[in-house]
Amino acid sequence: MLSNPISNRSLSSGWNFLIVLLLTLGINGIIHAKAKPNIVLIMCDDMGWSDIGCYGGEVRTPHLDRLASEGLRFTQFYNSAKCTTTRAALLTGLYPRQKKGPLLKESMVTLGEALQLAGYQTAMSGKWHLGSTKPRRPVDRGFQEYYGLMDGGCHYFNPVKPDPDFKKNRIRVFGQNETIITEFPKDFYTTDAFTDHAVINIQRMAKSDAPYFMHVCYTAPHYPLHAPEEDVQKYLGKYKEGWEKLRGVRHKKLVRLGLIDAGWKLPSTDPEAGNWEDQKDKGWQDRRMAVYAAMIDRMDQGIGRILDAIEESGETDNTMILFLSDNGGCGETYSQDRSENVPGSSEHYMTCGPGWASAQNTPFRRFKSWMHEGGISTPLIVRWPDVIQPNTVTHQVGHIIDFMPTFLEAAQTDYPNVFKGNSIIPLEGKSLIPIFIGQQREGHKILWWEFIGNRAVREGNWKLVWDRKIQNWELYHMRHDRTEMVDLALQYPDKVRKMASSWNSWAINTGALSGQK
Repeated sequence: MLSNPISNRSLSSGWNFLIVLLLTLGINGIIHAKAKPNIVLIMCDDMGWSDIGCYGGEVRTPHLDRLASEGLRFTQFYNSAKCTTTRAALLTGLYPRQKKGPLLKESMVTLGEALQLAGYQTAMSGKWHLGSTKPRRPVDRGFQEYYGLMDGGCHYFNPVKPDPDFKKNRIRVFGQNETIITEFPKDFYTTDAFTDHAVINIQRMAKSDAPYFMHVCYTAPHYPLHAPEEDVQKYLGKYKEGWEKLRGVRHKKLVRLGLIDAGWKLPSTDPEAGNWEDQKDKGWQDRRMAVYAAMIDRMDQGIGRILDAIEESGETDNTMILFLSDNGGCGETYSQDRSENVPGSSEHYMTCGPGWASAQNTPFRRFKSWMHEGGISTPLIVRWPDVIQPNTVTHQVGHIIDFMPTFLEAAQTDYPNVFKGNSIIPLEGKSLIPIFIGQQREGHKILWWEFIGNRAVREGNWKLVWDRKIQNWELYHMRHDRTEMVDLALQYPDKVRKMASSWNSWAINTGALSGQK
């Protein structure tokens, strides 16, 4: 394997000039001189923007922190605010099409399918949530090997244990390839099982001369709050001062890390959360957040094992590994969220609630399924030693629809116009590789979002957002006020009208809604 000129820090000035020339010409010359990279795309579930250490959190995430120190962090990367819509957009490079049937349609091609056309081996471990029957299973949509949860969420210690009454007693679908799994060992824990199968597949695929795409989708830290007690014990007592104090501590660290602007005001705790001082069961609340932290901790341990498997294969330099979350921290709460129930216990099905979710999404407003920054912002860490400078940060804007063109450019292949006899919707994402190599990318002129009545449009530094509970457009300037504290809608009514009209056209085109004037 050729050494990477980009990451060699002992270069002479002549070599530096050559690198600038190569970067100006583009990445193709660099990529074409090497084997196609392996790609490992890791996504967690319902994790807040500031939960992990390298994004301002107190949760122990040494392996993710290591990826950040050896790679690139994005501060303005977006998902689709919800499990299903994010997964559909990430896999296809398209905005979610929610009209007329499933999110994955025959007019779309997935990352697995497109990369197979480029000669990649493909495997997936973890949460799918886009269909559990033929032709909508992972093995039907581009993944040669699959193990995991085809549904949205499940019991961590026994995935086929029925949901509680308030979740309609559903039995979740868990399987391997085309086989449904109905029995699990006593020591089973989904996060560990997803890691096990990711490692097995990496080890297997690394033996081949063909590159591989490994997609790992953890359910952690999505509710129910379940974690091994030895991990929970690490965090008990760390949250006894409450979510308001935690938001303040994280905010200061984010400023110190240079990930947010010190001039952005920190919003007060979400009104759905309530004041910490008014909480009667502070010990129980402390344990809720401790279990949530333990779930992220356990996931990070698994990511460490994945990194070890990549290193043991000898292909670290030519492996692009990415980590993100499918949406912001979740503010939902259900009937078992009572102090007589023990968070973390296999007997109960509990959530963190809006107080802790508000802290998880520091410094932003709102939660999962909302289009304020707390719902749609995700950490994104990318390590690719052959290409990316270590310990770098970008403030350029990106979106999950950008993964498809990024991976296809790295794989030296084109997006198909036709697949299995079906015409394919034109690609809507834009490659991130210019950002990876340190260039200023010509990004999206405009981005759109929608879920259950919540809406947003981002155009340059302007963002228009609609909260379904408020029923009014709000306008914010992201450079000066990414925490969305100063609504400028009344000052710029023409901009509101134009951006709202843009959203309306997009919503009709994608089937998000019939439209909003």
